Amino acid sequence: MANSESNIVKYHRKKHLNIGLIIFSFIFIYLVATIAMYLTKPRISVYEVREGSILKDTAYTGLAIRQEKVFTATEPGYVNYFIQNNSKVRKGTKIYSLSADELVLETTVSDQEANLTSEQQYNIYMEIQDFCNHFKETSFEETYQAKGNIAEKLAEITNQSRVDLVKSYLKDGSLIDTKLLGAKDDGIIVYSVDGMEDLTASGVTPEHLVREQYKQTEFANNRQVSEGNPLYKLVTSEDWKLYFEISDETYTALSEKKYVKVRFRKDEATMWANLTIKDTDGKHYAYLSFSDSMIRYVNDRYLDIELILEDESGLKIPKSAETKKDFYVVPKSYITQGGNSNNDGVLRRTTDKKGNEITEFMVVNVYYEDDEVAYLDPNVFGKNDVLVKPDSNETYPLKEKKQLRGVYNVNKGYAVFKQIQVLCESDEYYIVEEGSSFGLSNYDHIALDGSSVKENDVVF
Repeated sequence: MANSESNIVKYHRKKHLNIGLIIFSFIFIYLVATIAMYLTKPRISVYEVREGSILKDTAYTGLAIRQEKVFTATEPGYVNYFIQNNSKVRKGTKIYSLSADELVLETTVSDQEANLTSEQQYNIYMEIQDFCNHFKETSFEETYQAKGNIAEKLAEITNQSRVDLVKSYLKDGSLIDTKLLGAKDDGIIVYSVDGMEDLTASGVTPEHLVREQYKQTEFANNRQVSEGNPLYKLVTSEDWKLYFEISDETYTALSEKKYVKVRFRKDEATMWANLTIKDTDGKHYAYLSFSDSMIRYVNDRYLDIELILEDESGLKIPKSAETKKDFYVVPKSYITQGGNSNNDGVLRRTTDKKGNEITEFMVVNVYYEDDEVAYLDPNVFGKNDVLVKPDSNETYPLKEKKQLRGVYNVNKGYAVFKQIQVLCESDEYYIVEEGSSFGLSNYDHIALDGSSVKENDVVF
């Protein structure tokens, strides 16, 4: 019988090292570690530098003081006006009629089918455009003011025809007991009074600054007057003032100024004014003196204004981007050119490992300079390095340091310190100087958070 046991001997397989699997494992671990580092690394936000401006202003309401004369009626009657309100008139110009009875003029613009001149059309167009440009929903009352201004310009076309009609009636005897009277002085004519015409800068009291109590009386055609009633007033000088109380903060900002820039809220016009500040009973009061543009605001006793305390333009950057860095301060006479290029550098004297002194030319970046000194990065120098003055035996030890304000420019993918000169600031932004060879330019990219970056950090 054949032996049932098998003669086959089993051998253990020899284990072979799988190089491909090991390489793949290393690559996988590297990728996982890289991704983990990328995900956990703080993100560096980048900000694009753009030109901008910062405007600091304070709002006040000023009391207008002018040279005004009120002219009254010498006899009773009915008054009709023939010169547009706020117009310049010469002494003797016929501006109103005074009649015993109410004056009825049948001729109107529509009756004559008169057309506006090109100049009148342009003035009305500009009035409407100015209103549209500066209209604010919070100041809807300005709509009625604009309506009144346009109505006055439209009424101007009837003035001459009314004067001519009255003259013709007087000539042919149609009007009895009617006089055509002229201005008693040169000036800007205003058909309203408010009782403050005789007010002077020295006579202003805090009660005068209370706008809520203000009342103005306007004059209309065919108004019956008695002897002594006001007929019109003339503003006889282009010199005028605004008077108002200011806060302690504004007083501090203006205390050393003789002039201030003013924006008028009525039409957004800006002007420079002479500034005088006086203290009365522990309060600060400002006088603004103007010598032109009086006619634009001749109907306003109170004017809303903004004092422009600071208005700077330049490169606008967020405050969070600012950082500070220490630099060696080196006399400019130690900066030279050498090597095989025109790069700026210094002659550095150092000691090698054997204790031998070595003097060599070293290219350096100048981060800022003025007339006397240059600022160099201390990280590129050794502890005991000294500088040698070109063509001299004089040396300068690297000890004195000063800080510069700056930001990190990341245009090239890594952080480079750039010095900034701050012109002005708001709560969140700086306006910095533009055009410096050591500073920023328009459209540069900087780190939004200066504290999150170090010099030469790679920024994606």
